[in-house]
Amino acid sequence: MAADDLRQLQKGPLHARIIERFDDMSQQLQQAARHILEHPREVALVSMRELARNAGVQPSTMTRLAKFLGFSGYEDFRGQHADVIRMSAQGFAARALQRNEGAANGEGLAQRMLKGLSAQVARLCEPDTLMRLNIIAERLGEARRIYVLGLRSCHSVAWHFHYVMTLLGEKTVLLDSPAGTSGDALIRATSQDVLLAISINPYSHQTLELAEAAREKGVGIVAITDSEVSPLVTIAENVVLFSMESQTFFHTLTPALAISEVLCGLLAARDRVASLDELRRADQHLLSMNTYASSIPRRKI
Repeated sequence: MAADDLRQLQKGPLHARIIERFDDMSQQLQQAARHILEHPREVALVSMRELARNAGVQPSTMTRLAKFLGFSGYEDFRGQHADVIRMSAQGFAARALQRNEGAANGEGLAQRMLKGLSAQVARLCEPDTLMRLNIIAERLGEARRIYVLGLRSCHSVAWHFHYVMTLLGEKTVLLDSPAGTSGDALIRATSQDVLLAISINPYSHQTLELAEAAREKGVGIVAITDSEVSPLVTIAENVVLFSMESQTFFHTLTPALAISEVLCGLLAARDRVASLDELRRADQHLLSMNTYASSIPRRKI
């Protein structure tokens, strides 16, 4: 499938209809709808039973979802995808859906994973995503303080953003305190501050609760998340989305990490002179602490 065709499917009338009616769906319908939004190609490539199994719902749920969206039945719903999904057998997505292909071939899996990651990062260069990145960077740059929140698997993305930003000053606060005190850092938060929240499906309750608490204090919310129906979308002022689909059993956070690094770069570029001064200060401190080895001693033979 060409990239333009996939974007047409993902952003077409059916996609918009699911987004529009998502909040009115039952929990089971939402689970099915979320899977279809994230894996639109499966509707045309696999059976209804397999699609339901992949989504973690009963096949009847797919029929109920189709009727909820105004179709006569599932086949009518599936037909909306059929004209768009016409890929050749050598297409990357088609190969990925052939469950047994390359199962014992570690080298083939590594290649598919790396190609998938490359494509996901490349999609971040689309105009809409670039615009969102610049808007969020501006919002973060204008804030008095940036609170950074990412729990469970998203902690690595939040921590890395915070770590890089500490090299540029004291603007960030990582909401990651022991003994259940993470929210205490918001005590002095005001409307001059911004919370950067990172979360993916399944979404951490604590992340959503802290984001809501910050919003109630007037803190601006920006988010890095995985779907237009992510709970963070209804909380945040600005959102940048990424694909977490992987060739393996775990979700990939490589695109999210790329987004965080781009935001750090955009923030550093806002005032290059000040950024360079802070980086020199950081270099001097790390040197005085003998943090890094200046060279690796060679063993004499």
